[in-house]
Parts: sequence; structure tokens; C-alpha cells
Amino acid sequence: MRMGHASKTALRVAIRRAAHHLIDRPRILDDPIAVRLIGSGFARDMERAQHRVARDFRAFMAVRSRCVEDRLAEAVAQGVRQYVVLGAGLDTFAYRNPYHELHVFEVDFPATQAWKQALLDEATIDLPAGLTFVPLDFERQTLAHELAKAGFDARQPAFFGWLGVVPYLTLAAFRATLDAIAQLPAGSAVSFDYALAPETLSPQGRTAFDALAKRVAAAGEPFQLLFTPDTLEGELRRAGFQRFEQWDYEQLNELYFKNRADGLKLSAVGLEMLATAWVRGAF
Repeated sequence: MRMGHASKTALRVAIRRAAHHLIDRPRILDDPIAVRLIGSGFARDMERAQHRVARDFRAFMAVRSRCVEDRLAEAVAQGVRQYVVLGAGLDTFAYRNPYHELHVFEVDFPATQAWKQALLDEATIDLPAGLTFVPLDFERQTLAHELAKAGFDARQPAFFGWLGVVPYLTLAAFRATLDAIAQLPAGSAVSFDYALAPETLSPQGRTAFDALAKRVAAAGEPFQLLFTPDTLEGELRRAGFQRFEQWDYEQLNELYFKNRADGLKLSAVGLEMLATAWVRGAF
């Protein structure tokens, strides 16, 4: 994204999470904060997000957050007390955090954070005591340095959620972030989504990818970084992660959308995957 500009894609994500909360039953992600955060100013966008043709995007935005939060729950059960939301956008976990002992660090561009804080204030959503905003430009600043300034304890394990960010980074910025996380104590982990390289997609998937790439580029946030499952695994090994998992649309459907009466699920277009990588000696 451009310096000095709030993320337009972050708003689209929040609208789809809010739409999921309002109309899909049972919910994959219970996110009433998203509904309050976007407010009444985006009624037309909410209506579009509820349309049948928008179901796949709505389902993916909900399930990727749910998957990360499920991995976070496992980490908290193992004693992790620091959660870093990279490229937080309009993520709402910190405002519905069920773990009183968990400190949440929201990392994002200063302009996006200022915009979010204005939306929170307008919606009268209080900032929780266990939340710290960390302004960062992934391409120009060092994650470890900025986190340390904000009170993050690099001597203790941490869990990182990194959604909706990787496709917009350069390879150098992606590697720098992975390297910083891989240096943390055992038990640390990062969970993120990534876009599949178009040559791996079906003809239908390639058409959908081209259309999506055109839209995000028009919004000033073009795709830059794409992977196959094998090349992504290579990047994780290079950074020093010893354990990792990946989930495609079929696996996510089996985990989260099985036997739904409303038929909500991820389509076979399968533009993105989810991955989690653990630092040495992790659970």
C-alpha cells in the first residue's frame, strides 16, 4: 500500500466479516465488533457482501481468522502470552480477546492505525488494557526493533497472526519478517495466508485471480508475492522453521464447513492457502 494512505482492502475484509456475522448460521467466526466497527456508512457495501456471489469471499475471510485464532488458542494453552497481529488492518481480536493474560500488539502502517482508531472512537469501542499499537512499514523498518520499542519481550515466546499481507510484500520484506519470528524462543509460531501462483490454478481459478489482481491493483495495493506450496515450504525451511502445516480449500472445508445446511463453503477456485510455522521445539 502507499505510504500515508489507509488500506482499502482492510475495509473490504471487515465488511465481509461483518456480513458473515449477520447472515451466516452457524457462524465460523463470531465477530460482533466488525459490525460495530464499520458502522452505518457502508450499507451498500454490506448489501453486496451478503449477495450469493460474494459467499466465497465472505467464507474465506471468516475462516482464515477462525483458523488463526484456533492456532492462537493452542499457543495460549501452552503458555504463550504475547500475540502480534501483523498488518492488523481492521482486525477485531483484541476487542473480543477472551484471554486476560494475553498482551496483543497490533502492527500496521501509521495511516491505517490512525484510521482504525478513528473508527473505534466513532463506534465507542474502548481500547482494551492489553493492547499496544505498533506503527511499522514492513518495507522500511525492522519488526524486531519496533516491537521492542513497544514493550514486546523477545525473551518470551509469541504467536503471530499475519492475514491479508503477504501477497502485497516484496520477497525481501517477507523474508525479513520470517527471520525475525524464527529467532524467538521455542513455542513461538506464525500463522498466515498466501496467494497461490497463477500457473498452479485451474482455468477458472486463473480467471478469478486475474480479476482479483486487477481490483487490488486499482485500489493501489497490487499483488507482488505469490507462492506454490513447495516454494512456500522452502521459504519456511530457509528461515529455520522446523515444523509447519498448510491448508487448502478442501482441508478447510472439511475442518470448518462440513455438513452445513446453508451450503456455505470455500469454492474450488482456491486462490489462497493458509500456513502455520512453529519455531524449533514447539508444541
